[in-house]
Amino acid sequence: MRRTRMMTLLCVATLMAASTQFTASATEGHPESRPCVSSPPPRSGPAREVLRIAQRAKSELDLKSVLVRVTVDGKEVITSALGESMTGVPAEPGMHFRAGSVAIAYMGTTLLQLVDEGKVGLDDPVSRWLPDLPDADRITLRMLGSSTTGLADYVKDPDFVAAVYADPFRQWTAEELVGISTALPRWYEPGTNWSYSHGNFVLLGAALEKITGTRLDILLKRRIMGPLGLRDTRNSFTHKIPSPVLHAFTAERGTYEESTSWNPSWTTAPGAVLTTHICDLARSAQAIGSGDLLSPSAYQEQLDPGTVGLGGPTATCPPTVCLVNTEARHYGLGVLVHHDWIVQNPSFFGYAAVQAYLPDERLAIAVATTKGESTPDGNTAETITDRIAAGLAPGHPVPFSG
Repeated sequence: MRRTRMMTLLCVATLMAASTQFTASATEGHPESRPCVSSPPPRSGPAREVLRIAQRAKSELDLKSVLVRVTVDGKEVITSALGESMTGVPAEPGMHFRAGSVAIAYMGTTLLQLVDEGKVGLDDPVSRWLPDLPDADRITLRMLGSSTTGLADYVKDPDFVAAVYADPFRQWTAEELVGISTALPRWYEPGTNWSYSHGNFVLLGAALEKITGTRLDILLKRRIMGPLGLRDTRNSFTHKIPSPVLHAFTAERGTYEESTSWNPSWTTAPGAVLTTHICDLARSAQAIGSGDLLSPSAYQEQLDPGTVGLGGPTATCPPTVCLVNTEARHYGLGVLVHHDWIVQNPSFFGYAAVQAYLPDERLAIAVATTKGESTPDGNTAETITDRIAAGLAPGHPVPFSG
């Protein structure tokens, strides 16, 4: 039984060890408002190269499906779907899958919008909104968004992992999740180190609701999905995925089984448990990666809110968790910065995806994959994104490899 490697919402450890006032225009005219369908079969050029990479990776990694969309300056290079959703049901670009940690980038962007508007400061203590949180007077909004609170990650707790595998359909509450993290020994003093902790983002969602007096799902729709025209990106308070569904399968519990309806309630804040399709994911990559919804100063803050130079093991936090953040590879405020790329890489029980944006080339790459019976561990969408980036932008370091 593969309990040594839980497929977490955000594969930061693997990733880093290896390597409103300012809103977009209305949705009219957005390419994303059109149906999300495959491009005509390419015969040459970059589109053909992307398709070749996806086809080869699907075979090499035994993937059940691969969805891919690449744009430059918002214009489609290719959109394609390979393989099957279920046996006998071809995968299609418009099929919905779990967006996972992409929602964390949206929460970070929303927080920075509120800073732009003068409603909060990043260094405001969260005691104003979350007075019952231990050390709330020492933890700031910046620390929640950049994951520097020292709060232990409940996903690293063996008892939590065992409970999730024993009942993957269980509905977890925010109170339960935060309770697990706060009951564990703190990894370090607030603001002195860096470590990825799902609990930080559950708390960030709660703080955003308190600050705005608006339920989180409505807040993200108004500030992120609506302005960007992400009509197929939405929250669910249940395990359900809107139709058409890209089905997922995993062997993490020892038997290859369908995991489409396994409950994602533990992955991030209630109201930010999103599903999407590949066209919305590519638009998301472009918008978040270019700071479309932020002022220039807030965008720069998102790329480095003070995390560069942080990281390193402590008495309670191993080096595989408290990772060193460098200028080349670090965690921003809800995003990952890898060399010139701005990234999110959700992974959840058979689903894997990447949104990646290269500002210098205005290049957006969106990939989603589902597993076959012998697919290796890890986020396979990262592997495909790596190869596409190397093919289309060889002058820039790829997002995930060393």
